[in-house]
Amino acid sequence: MMNQEKLNELRNWMQTNGVDLAYISDASHIGYFSGFESNPMERVLALFIPLEKDPFLFAPGLEVEDAKASSFEYDVVGYLDSQDPFSLIIAEINQRYGAPKKMALEKNQLVLDRYARLNDAFTNTDFSADLTPLIQELQLYKTETECQHLIEAGSTADLAFEIGFRHVRPGITEEEVVAEIEYELKKKGIKEMSFPTEVLAGPNAASPHGTPGKNTIKENELVLFDLGTIVNGYCSDATRTIACGKPTDHQKDIYNIVLEAQLKAQAAVKPGITCGELDKIARDVIAGHGYGEYFNHRLGHGIGTTIHEFPQIVGGNDLVIKEGMCFSIEPGIYLPNDVGVRIEDCIYVTKDGCIPFTKTSKELQIL
Repeated sequence: MMNQEKLNELRNWMQTNGVDLAYISDASHIGYFSGFESNPMERVLALFIPLEKDPFLFAPGLEVEDAKASSFEYDVVGYLDSQDPFSLIIAEINQRYGAPKKMALEKNQLVLDRYARLNDAFTNTDFSADLTPLIQELQLYKTETECQHLIEAGSTADLAFEIGFRHVRPGITEEEVVAEIEYELKKKGIKEMSFPTEVLAGPNAASPHGTPGKNTIKENELVLFDLGTIVNGYCSDATRTIACGKPTDHQKDIYNIVLEAQLKAQAAVKPGITCGELDKIARDVIAGHGYGEYFNHRLGHGIGTTIHEFPQIVGGNDLVIKEGMCFSIEPGIYLPNDVGVRIEDCIYVTKDGCIPFTKTSKELQIL
């Protein structure tokens, strides 16, 4: 849905910073403000928000009707593949608003050639204002409606785990399990995953971002599931590691260390603790068992309309956790050519703790 509340906050920031036009260029952020979700790939999708007049959405011609049917309440301007999009954008800005005195951009996202086109067209415009920190701040605290979407996405991730676990057996390939999960979800109306589903068995799970393939699941090895779905434009992200057959004592030891780290960090989430302190709680557990070098990524990341949002839950980040933040807690141990274990929940920070969006048991399931 179009987020009028966040548009108003953006305009308040524009007023304070003397900005008369904001250019949203990231497709996920366009969806966040306008309610129109799209992946334009190489084509130009843009949202222009003036301080006082009506915004307009600029979209590829093949998506114009979908954009008009979305919750976006203002004009949609389209272009054909045979046309030069930035010539049209510049003409629209001049016709609607005149040459802006100060235009704010997403500096961590806008590619150089598109900035150059604007800079060449508006030679007297100040492009110093950066929208990136503001959008990060706006997305940092979720509304009640946003949390409800995240809860629903978490429930469908739980369903995906249930489906995937049901298909685990010796001899089935990783990619076959992925196919079963996504096929059954689509039959239930869940159209899109948050990211490519990971099902990684045995030593393959020692790659934190491995790719499922024709590797077959074998008796008495661990299988890592990392998956998420999109519901109403909001993402879920969760990881579970299970056993196919009887796990070895070594596998169980690694699992229990990661579980201890995940539970301790999640239990420590509350307003007032910092991102770095949370990371340290989990990292100290794993390092205390002698596996510190094998936990080789941050503890977590923000989540919302995109799978990785601000903030980073990582050592050295002094950002203070506050009520309304949503992020992942996902420690792992990855022993090359041996075993990989990760356990993850995304959570919502309450006034005195946190609530996870996924409910699938974190005790080691043996199938």
